[in-house]
Amino acid sequence: MLHLYREALAELGQCLSKFDPDEFEMAVREIASAQRVVLYGVGREGLQIKGLAMRLFHLGLKSAVVGDMTTPPVGKGDLLIVSAGPGDFSTVSALMGVASAAGARVLVVTAQPLGPAAAKADILLHVPAQTMADDQGTGTSVLPMGSLYEGALYIAFELLVLAVRERLQVSPAAMRANHTNLE
Repeated sequence: MLHLYREALAELGQCLSKFDPDEFEMAVREIASAQRVVLYGVGREGLQIKGLAMRLFHLGLKSAVVGDMTTPPVGKGDLLIVSAGPGDFSTVSALMGVASAAGARVLVVTAQPLGPAAAKADILLHVPAQTMADDQGTGTSVLPMGSLYEGALYIAFELLVLAVRERLQVSPAAMRANHTNLE
């Protein structure tokens, strides 16, 4: 089992080493300058998106997850972040349309930079990792289905948070102060 651990870590490292620094910087800039950030993802991608929403809240940003009862409307000055690893989901496409029509900007995180969701995005963050769209055949990840993408999202999102924290000059103590005490 230890060899699988090493292979999985190597695959994550390869994926993260292929990030486009300009795309990453654009994502940081958009997040840091947004009035509000609203986020959406499905399945396990959605779990990673929720983690990013929480960290943005810890940074003191106004963040919400689509579907929560307290999600505000989006408009000019706001940012919708969606994950569409395999290239598109019907819900992602619909939400992108609503957000764009309302004047919000849209950041798409995806493994398929030429996919339908990426084509409609204002900002793209390409995560070059296997998803369920390409998990069969030779050369596939040691991790099942879309796990490589989902694992890369976790690390990429934490790196985004660190970069936004630096940009906004938020101290680790300030982040900690925003953590809930209701656990």
